[in-house]
Amino acid sequence: MTAIFVDGDACPVKAEVEKVAARHGLHVTIVSNGGLRPSANPLLRHVTVTEGPDAADDWIADHIGAGDIAITADIPLASRCLEKGARVIGPNGKAFTQGGIGMALGMRELNRHLREVTGGQTHHTGFSKQDRSRFLNELENCIAALKRAG
Repeated sequence: MTAIFVDGDACPVKAEVEKVAARHGLHVTIVSNGGLRPSANPLLRHVTVTEGPDAADDWIADHIGAGDIAITADIPLASRCLEKGARVIGPNGKAFTQGGIGMALGMRELNRHLREVTGGQTHHTGFSKQDRSRFLNELENCIAALKRAG
């Protein structure tokens, strides 16, 4: 059965994931370093990992499997989840795919290099209503595709 794993620290669509998952009867695991309010929803579970730079990512990568869905903006985590056969959606509604993950990793590395060279910051656009809408559509489409395949 499909499960949803959420990289919970700073994820702006946790409430949307909970609502969609409840409608489809899917279990959701929100993984974070702490500080999240627990939910009364029996399909939702919180996992708090020890402090560490990639502890939440490692937990998700260790527990996710083929046919599951990951919600994350973290490109290296997205790559690890794709390798396990999971589907991956960013909070902005853009799906990570095997065909595009190499370019995403390359752009991430390029931006890191530019920050080091210039001492500046890369620009991140704010989270918009369109991002939330695109996310909801992509999550629904992803769940429907997994149900058809299953």
